Amino acid sequence: MTSTSSADDKSVAGDSIPPKCAVIEVHVGELKQLFDAIDPSPFRDRDLDPKAEEFIVGWAKDLPRESSLALVVNLDREAGLPDEAAVLRDAIHEFFRHRAETQRQRLRELFRLGRTSLMIGLVALAAAIALGDFLATLLRGSRIGGIARESLTIGGWVSMWRPLEVFLYDWWPIRNEALLSDRLAVMPIRIRYANATGPDAWRADWPAVSAIGQRKTIEAQQGPLNHAS
Repeated sequence: MTSTSSADDKSVAGDSIPPKCAVIEVHVGELKQLFDAIDPSPFRDRDLDPKAEEFIVGWAKDLPRESSLALVVNLDREAGLPDEAAVLRDAIHEFFRHRAETQRQRLRELFRLGRTSLMIGLVALAAAIALGDFLATLLRGSRIGGIARESLTIGGWVSMWRPLEVFLYDWWPIRNEALLSDRLAVMPIRIRYANATGPDAWRADWPAVSAIGQRKTIEAQQGPLNHAS
């Protein structure tokens, strides 16, 4: 749902913010400042600027995990084309959907590494214990045999360090990042405009508006002239 309204010197466009929704606010002079300027991808697939991403994600992490999220962009210019709020929402949602999938891919790769490390660790542990017992039996009565067995046993357990680290500690921070990205990928997004610049300031801003929005604006501007003629 997209709505536009005005109050005093402020106007807003975009999604409605539900009650009891935790709101993240950013303040920019132009919408294009939110996105990576060197990314050659089409706008809908363009990455967020690293600083903007860090700011939004960092704020979201400070909010309760069970709360719904919303983003309000305070923009230092007047409204531009009619669909710019929808285009902004689609671009941000697409970025965080891709971020969530990237995190899940990292998690799958981590578990694959953990399984491989676990197999190697178990084989190394079994081999170390077997070799230690063999040396202890071969050198029975000698302290060297006992030292060799204990050293090999310790070395075998050390080989289990990596899979234990993966399955006990490494996976859940990545999972939490994916879940956070899921929440950010569906949050309502609203633009709050300020009358700080001229009415045509949007023309120097991001090139994300659709052809439909461009055409509607041109028709709206030309309509009175055509009618008069």
